[in-house]
Formats: sequence, C-alpha cells, structure tokens
Amino acid sequence: MQRFDGKTVLVTGGGRDIGRACALRFAAEGATVALTYNGAESGARAVVSEIEGAGGRAAAFKSDLTKGNEVEAMVAGVTEAFGGIDALVHVTGGLVARKTMPEMDEDFWHEVMSLNVTSLFLTAKAVLPHLKEGGAIVTFSSQAGRDGGGPGAVAYATSKGAVMTFTRGLAKELGTRARVNAVCPGMIATTFHDTFTKPEVRERVAGAAPLKREGASEDVAALVAFLASDDAAYITGACYDINGGVLYS
Repeated sequence: MQRFDGKTVLVTGGGRDIGRACALRFAAEGATVALTYNGAESGARAVVSEIEGAGGRAAAFKSDLTKGNEVEAMVAGVTEAFGGIDALVHVTGGLVARKTMPEMDEDFWHEVMSLNVTSLFLTAKAVLPHLKEGGAIVTFSSQAGRDGGGPGAVAYATSKGAVMTFTRGLAKELGTRARVNAVCPGMIATTFHDTFTKPEVRERVAGAAPLKREGASEDVAALVAFLASDDAAYITGACYDINGGVLYS
C-alpha cells in the first residue's frame, strides 16, 4: 500500500524542475496526478507520458494561474476528469528578473506579487470547495523569504515572505479541514538558478552549506510528499527549510 493510492494530487507548474519531480514522486507513490503548465507545455506533456508509461494516471491542464477565470476552468477540468482533490501542491512562481529598487516600477512589482502570491490565493480558493476533508496543501516559499534574497530580489523575497504568512493564516482558518504547510528551498539545481544566479555564486553557496552541494529537485519532492501524506498528520502551519543546512543572517 503506497501513501497516495486512490488519491488525486494537483501539482501546479508540473512541467519542469521541482514541479516535475513532485509530479513524478506522487505518481510513483500511487497518486493520480493533475499538473498545470503555462509556458512549459512540452515538459508537462512529457511528464504525463512518463507517468502513463509507468502505469499511472495523469493529465496536464494549461492555465495562467494569475487569472481567476483560467484557474476556475482548470480546477473544473481536474475535478471533471478525476473527481475530488486530496492534495494541492502549488509550485508556480518565479523571480521574473533581478531589479534593485531604483530599477523597479509599479508594473514589475505587481507582476512578481501576482506570480507568487495572487496565483496561490486564486488556486487555493478555487480548489478548496473540491478538497477532500483531511486533505493537504503544500505551498512554495523560499530561503529568500527568510533572509531577504540576493541582489535585486527584494520583490521576490517579499512575495515569498507573504507565502509563508499566507500558509500560517490559511492553516489556522482551515483547522481540521485541511493541513497547510510550506517548503522553503535554498540553492536547488533548477532552471531558476541557471537563469538568474552566476555560476561562481552557486559554487560559493553550495560550498558554504554543511552538505557541500546544491539540492536536487528530487530532494524537495521528497519533503513535499511527506508533508502531503498522512505521515505528517500532526503538522500544519509550518514552513520547512530545505537548503543543506545554511543558516540565515
């Protein structure tokens, strides 16, 4: 008996990196997986094919999670295909660009907040009527939400701090209805850091961590699966660091 046999898990941003690893991890543990994508269609389709090729059930749904009507349509599609939802894993988010305060304008600020915070609000709100009693929500914050982030990441760090607060608040609101927890990844080897972090910075951060390496998407997926499972039945409102032992200053 696997932890997610007979359960449906919705993973947003499931077409690449951590989202992909989460989708594959849940499927390997018996879940039916619904995953969303916006730009990464080929990646999402590949994940579905991989899950189905291994004998699992999965489907991909296109949705811009910053738009309420698209989120509602996506959730309707998921529930029509698979019925109720046992767990929501909201991976969607991003830095957009590194910009200092003088470089930021109002539109940029709102874009970052919409991608990281509004998408979470809209998705959680749409899923809740379909979330089974005793279900789970796992959100994605970041080490940046703890320490303010690196250069040019004020908007991103602020948004990820808001995700932690949203997680704690929703956990209180839902109580026994569903558990809500966050993961706070540090330096994970993903497209995010390929795009926004210089190689020498990555080497320095990995070298400073007690475990002396970057994390892998699969490391994060293992933690997410734990938090979504009954093994974490007495954990809610928590924000879990996963960064190889890095402390914050």
